[in-house]
Amino acid sequence: MGKHEIIAEKEPVEIAEGIYWVGYSDRNIGLHCNPYLIIEGEEAVLIDGGSRDSFSEVMIKILRTGLNPKQITRLIYQHYDPDLCGSLPHLESIINNDNLRIISHNDNNIFINYYSSRTEKIDIRDLNNHFDFATGRRLEFYETPYCHQTGSFVTYDTQTKTLFSSDLFGSFDDEWTLFLELDEACRKCPGSNTCALKLPKCCLSGIKAFHQRVMTSSLASAHTLKTIASLDIDIVAPQHGSIIASKEDIKALIRHLQLLKNVGIDYLLSEESK
Repeated sequence: MGKHEIIAEKEPVEIAEGIYWVGYSDRNIGLHCNPYLIIEGEEAVLIDGGSRDSFSEVMIKILRTGLNPKQITRLIYQHYDPDLCGSLPHLESIINNDNLRIISHNDNNIFINYYSSRTEKIDIRDLNNHFDFATGRRLEFYETPYCHQTGSFVTYDTQTKTLFSSDLFGSFDDEWTLFLELDEACRKCPGSNTCALKLPKCCLSGIKAFHQRVMTSSLASAHTLKTIASLDIDIVAPQHGSIIASKEDIKALIRHLQLLKNVGIDYLLSEESK
């Protein structure tokens, strides 16, 4: 296990200044979800708050940070899938704050309304693609169309250089860990079928499989990865899979994903899928 390995059953985990992982750990579910809470001064923002069934575990971790839920003023939903948005009605009820707003993309808000129409929804473009806390700390939004929804986007915390990457860098993995650390041989791997470390399973196979099956096409993936590669990122906090907290690992993963062929519909129609 790497130096960052943490078994987080009951407690929130601070992954960067004021940023908490508030998900739940189950190493054997195959697809793991990670909501994140940012606490800045008297305000808080919850990103991709989770499914209906995970609400109690997520909220317990939020409370264990010492935060009063009424301090959450923004819910950010980077797309509209139920694993992100299913708990929305429960969050609204316990936050119970007239100043609460939902930030997403209009293409997502159309569908988020079906979870709840109670809270006002704001398009990221109407905010000039950023949200500022009262302290001046800024979150920037970058559109990632068709990765994997039309209105998908990622959120970048300029203070800690943390990228909340939504489904990007996600993984199908039966042996989940909170943090992923790559061996140097994995970073430099050309993507061949022969593992230099002679591992029984490639540590990148779950990430590659996830992108091939969840992202819509090679063209959409290439466009989005170009956007991601232009950012100065210290930490990637994906909504699925493991957190990546090394610049070297992040650069290596971007390279591996840029080399990935047959994504989405291209994968479905390829011989590889057969």
